[in-house]
Amino acid sequence: MKKPIVIAEIGCNHKGEINIAKDMIKIAALYCKVDAIKFQKRNNRELLSEEEFNAPHPNPKNSYGRTYGEHREFLEFTIEQHKELKELCEEYGVVYSTSVWDMTSAREVCGLNPRFIKVPSAMNTHYEMLEYLFDHYSGEIHISTGMTNQSEIEKLVNLSIEKGRNKDIILYNCTSGYPVPYEDICLLEINILNEKFKNKVKAIGFSGHHLGTSVDIAAFTLGAEYIERHFTLDKTWKGTDHSASLEPDDMRKLVVDLENVSKALNYKTKEILDIEEVQREKLKYKVK
Repeated sequence: MKKPIVIAEIGCNHKGEINIAKDMIKIAALYCKVDAIKFQKRNNRELLSEEEFNAPHPNPKNSYGRTYGEHREFLEFTIEQHKELKELCEEYGVVYSTSVWDMTSAREVCGLNPRFIKVPSAMNTHYEMLEYLFDHYSGEIHISTGMTNQSEIEKLVNLSIEKGRNKDIILYNCTSGYPVPYEDICLLEINILNEKFKNKVKAIGFSGHHLGTSVDIAAFTLGAEYIERHFTLDKTWKGTDHSASLEPDDMRKLVVDLENVSKALNYKTKEILDIEEVQREKLKYKVK
């Protein structure tokens, strides 16, 4: 099996500071050696109602503003800043991408023409946005399925088929939670996605919000061709996602382990491998 594509989701873990985001790109690309880096793009006035914008953050210790809307605005980069981040990713030889959460963000990010755009679990029933991407964006469209029932998954896949875009879809198994306890990861859902949709979409992926990296290896062996994990420089930083994110050493280890496992997932090319021949001659019981 070929090595899966590893995506480091910086998301909003940059704490609203562009220089931290740029440092994270450099570390993820050069030290961790991931394949792609993903951010998030929101137009908060479009995404949130006035009441939601002005409500307090549900977990005040993680808030970067007096209200939830101010918190989200503090963490938001402009499309010009995203262009800078994309150029830096390209300089370091890694793919840039971002999740889009609303129509304005979808239009803006399409203008950057990244290799792929992500539709997060929360927005995979935003059919107006899905149709816009299918009609106006030619790259891959990655879609997570957290918080999503089977009929909703089937509807979005069928919509992609109607639009002739299904072979550009990467469909991710995902459980929405930060962090997700192991019993709620439900890895075997990858089998269901493969059985139902593998021949309809381009590939199946896995987006994890759990602790550690062992689950990601298992997801790959079950058939996930894309592995996405949140990335941070420090799990103790303020913010919702840091606790379920990987620090640089763990992200680097994940990339190495996935590459090694991909080499191991094969069949013997002959009954006795060359490496075994010497040991067979030395150790094998000789039948008398």
